[in-house]
Amino acid sequence: MTSSKRVRAAAVAVATAAVLPALPASSASAGWPPPSGAACAPDASLVGFSDALDKTTFAGTAVSGLSALALTGSSRGFALVDNIGTTPARVYDVDLDAGKRGVSAEVRGVTVLTRADGTPYNGGDFDGEGLVVERGGKTVLASSEREPSIRRFRLSDGRELASLPVPARFQVTPAGEAAVNQTFESLTATPDRRTLYAGMEGPLSADGRNAQGRGLQRIIEYRSWNGTSYTPVSQLAYKTDPNLGLVELVALGDDQLLALERGFTAGVGNTVRVYQVTATGAPDLTGVASLTSLTDTRAWLGKELLVDIADCPPSGAVAKQPQPNPLLDNIEAMALGETLPGGRRLLWLLSDDNGSATQTTRVYALSVKLRPQPVLKSRAILSATAYQPGPVSGTQLAPTPVNGITPPFPGQPIPGFSAVIQAPGPAGSGPRSAASTAPGDRLLAMPDNGFGAKNNSADFLLRAYYVEPDWREHGVAVKGFISFRDPGRKVPFPITNENTPERLLTGADFDIESLARDYRGDLWLGDEFGPYLIRVDKTGKVLQAPIPLPDGAKSPQSPDLAPGETPTVPASRGFEAMAVSRDGKWLYPILEGAKADDADQRRRIVYEFDVRANQYTGRTWWFRVADPSLVVGDAGVLNGRRLVLIERDNAMGPQSVVKRLVVTDLDEVGADGYLGRRTAVDLMRVADPHGVSTPARPNEYGVGKLFSFPLQSVESVLPLGGDRVLVANDNNFPGNDGRIPGRADDTELIVLNVPGLR
Repeated sequence: MTSSKRVRAAAVAVATAAVLPALPASSASAGWPPPSGAACAPDASLVGFSDALDKTTFAGTAVSGLSALALTGSSRGFALVDNIGTTPARVYDVDLDAGKRGVSAEVRGVTVLTRADGTPYNGGDFDGEGLVVERGGKTVLASSEREPSIRRFRLSDGRELASLPVPARFQVTPAGEAAVNQTFESLTATPDRRTLYAGMEGPLSADGRNAQGRGLQRIIEYRSWNGTSYTPVSQLAYKTDPNLGLVELVALGDDQLLALERGFTAGVGNTVRVYQVTATGAPDLTGVASLTSLTDTRAWLGKELLVDIADCPPSGAVAKQPQPNPLLDNIEAMALGETLPGGRRLLWLLSDDNGSATQTTRVYALSVKLRPQPVLKSRAILSATAYQPGPVSGTQLAPTPVNGITPPFPGQPIPGFSAVIQAPGPAGSGPRSAASTAPGDRLLAMPDNGFGAKNNSADFLLRAYYVEPDWREHGVAVKGFISFRDPGRKVPFPITNENTPERLLTGADFDIESLARDYRGDLWLGDEFGPYLIRVDKTGKVLQAPIPLPDGAKSPQSPDLAPGETPTVPASRGFEAMAVSRDGKWLYPILEGAKADDADQRRRIVYEFDVRANQYTGRTWWFRVADPSLVVGDAGVLNGRRLVLIERDNAMGPQSVVKRLVVTDLDEVGADGYLGRRTAVDLMRVADPHGVSTPARPNEYGVGKLFSFPLQSVESVLPLGGDRVLVANDNNFPGNDGRIPGRADDTELIVLNVPGLR
């Protein structure tokens, strides 16, 4: 075989080594579309896999060490070999198929990669790890971990044509800061081939790993204005999962990518995860000496798990060494294939066997749903000092300035919103459409108990306000309120205004956090002090005694707590969230946190309440948050029994990490007894392509091309129909300053377009 020539010989005979269970005989036939596959994750299914290339040869070469995959059409692609001994560096021409008969792979040709003078590169001087087929399909860019380097080769004869510049600090030690075998493992280009990303498998010595073992890694962004010459223009920060490396990237365009992370533990096996990544608004960190200095979460690329391969069904796979799932192997290559029926995409993965008898060259086909990035559509702001009529409040607070505001307050502040629902339309107009929120529409928005505790909120009156956001002018008009009161003495324990005619309820009586309207038009309040469900009419009058939890659980603030009784619901962990069915006949109150005696502190309990029967049904569900410290801030029904939940941390400003909307379905309980979950939007990473959040106010954090909602208590979510959702915050007046340091947070209402809600 001439080293500088591309060889096309008789194709290696291949067959599908394993596929998912066959379709019924009536429909099982060759061709398209492939079977839908078995679910690995909400947005990913395994179509099948093939081991047909494992330990095969082609034209006298071992088909082994395949570390990169680049597609040139629906089924044709190229696979790059890494540093297998002193064998020639080479690219295989492969055909891939995922039809009704399963997954297949076939080698059609091989191209040896050489220097300009025709002498071949080999495993001693070229470690091929990343591959991009350039526009026109006549040349490829291949990255090598050895130096590292990115070189252009002509496919017709494999000759090197050029190389791209690599910043000096990315060279392998001692020439630079990169570790051996930890450099350009990934290489990808945007569909228009104008942007190239080269990702480091491991961190530079100046960056390292954090205390959790997460790699603090860099991705070099190259730009081309003519499609041939690439220049490094920025460095982006990417954080891997603990003890994993970044082994492949796929550029989707519009600053969106897929990232493949992989690790290996001796005696346990591989971990392989695919993430959907956003680089929207990501800063250039070229001048940052060490990524350890980054304290702002927005400085890092955002990522959401698409699929953990360990969660896929084994489907008959056999592993040659211990693996958490026999389907797993040393997966290093990834390429995005064609569009499938229903809008999903075919995602190909390929494992590198390292020339080892204990590893497998395996081709995987997955069906994945890639959701567009959430977009900020509207934003309206209610001033923190928009005091409302009523008695002076905050008299029990210390008279010292907090974020520039000193108690007591001249009237009743609106300390943010803990719940927002649609306000009913004018008399005779019928119910307002949930999809019609527009400038001038009215909402009913409810603050909580005022100042955060029983003993400081007795002069804060419990109300729900009618508000009209003006999305064009970004303001909020307050159009009146409902006062919650108990003139009929339905509350069975003493309240602050016990002996007054109206018996107005205050923040010392209840901590109301969630709000729902039933099919009759009555309102239901979810309280944290009991926790209780409180039913009031449309004017705010209490209609019956508060309803405690059916299991007798109580918080430390519960009036029902007997002397010496141990509370089982921690303080401020009651009914922060409550969803209502679309027909208004079922309530789904949710505990904000875990019960004190729960062995699983990540568990949050969803209860079911029958409005017509006026009692709990006895049915409950378990939802698991990502970390015990996280809370459920609110919930809303999307359709059927699909819910959208707020999951958040307790931080604000640059320290905020978790502010997200999660979708779950009460009709889909996993084998572990927990509800499934899928992140619909990271509220710290929302695209603002139309400048809704700008111009920025002085020192304002989290606005611009990348919009964030870095407010401590994100506590209101209202589905508006389709992909639209409204989110609002409780500003814990005047204690929060997550948006502008030293300035009390306003109440913000935002409308997002979230494809992930579907």
